[in-house]
Amino acid sequence: MLRDDGTGLKKAHYTQTWLAGLLLSPQLLILLFFFFIPSFKALSLAFVQVDPFGGREIFVGLQNFVDLFSDPSYRKSAWLTLWFTVVQNIATLGIAGVLAFATDQIIRGQVGYRSVLLLPYAIAPVISGGIWAYLFNPAIGPAASALHAMGVPWDPNLRPSDALILITISAVWKHICYDYIFLAAAMLAVPQSLREAAAIDGAGPLERFRTISLPLIAPVVMYLFIINMVYGLFDTFSIIDAVTAGGPAGSTSTLVYKVYQDGFIMMNLGSSAAQSIVLMVLAVLFTVLQFRAMDRKVNYQV
Repeated sequence: MLRDDGTGLKKAHYTQTWLAGLLLSPQLLILLFFFFIPSFKALSLAFVQVDPFGGREIFVGLQNFVDLFSDPSYRKSAWLTLWFTVVQNIATLGIAGVLAFATDQIIRGQVGYRSVLLLPYAIAPVISGGIWAYLFNPAIGPAASALHAMGVPWDPNLRPSDALILITISAVWKHICYDYIFLAAAMLAVPQSLREAAAIDGAGPLERFRTISLPLIAPVVMYLFIINMVYGLFDTFSIIDAVTAGGPAGSTSTLVYKVYQDGFIMMNLGSSAAQSIVLMVLAVLFTVLQFRAMDRKVNYQV
């Protein structure tokens, strides 16, 4: 099965192709049924109009996309998604970076602090959204009561700005742990000798972080920035559904949530499929642009 190539490494060499196919089949089946078939179905539905009961399909070409881009509610949702994704990305990276820097400076109890900071990651997104929805509930939430006591007219059920702030806080809190894991691990990989040499030269903790640690962990920061963008575009659906359900009046309906509303609530499958195609193209475009823009400023050499 295994063959030595003469370089000290071994590589797999299968004389029977059916065995290689058998070993790959579980992953290939998952990709087939959960990616390729749904993607093909979404692509085909994007060019047709389907009645709500699924009994008839009419080919309309690009009309779904024309109607989509001319819809003011969709443009509003696109700007909302952009704002929400960028804000949660910056806030998540910033807070996770501060926590990673703080725990890196702790000498005693470092493992305990890290364990506590990682606990929210074990909570399901819908549960996380439910927790924050309760805390800031204008009727019974303790956080909302504190805001009312300070004279802040907090009501995410009626005020769009309050609802947007609430889902942003929920999304950031849930994803901080993910960024923290990578940033804390990256800071552990920074050579201690470099930081000790900078300390001898008189550099303080913040100066050592800015001039030594941050440039060395820049590849991790770039990776997290891209992952946070994908998280904001796709993975915040359950949080939005649990906290605001897209309300009030669609003010927190991001692009991914609008796909669900139009497809499964309004039963407009053609428009929903077109939106999913646009969302996929945006995700790929953002990823490519971020790699091109940020890769030039990232040093991968240690």
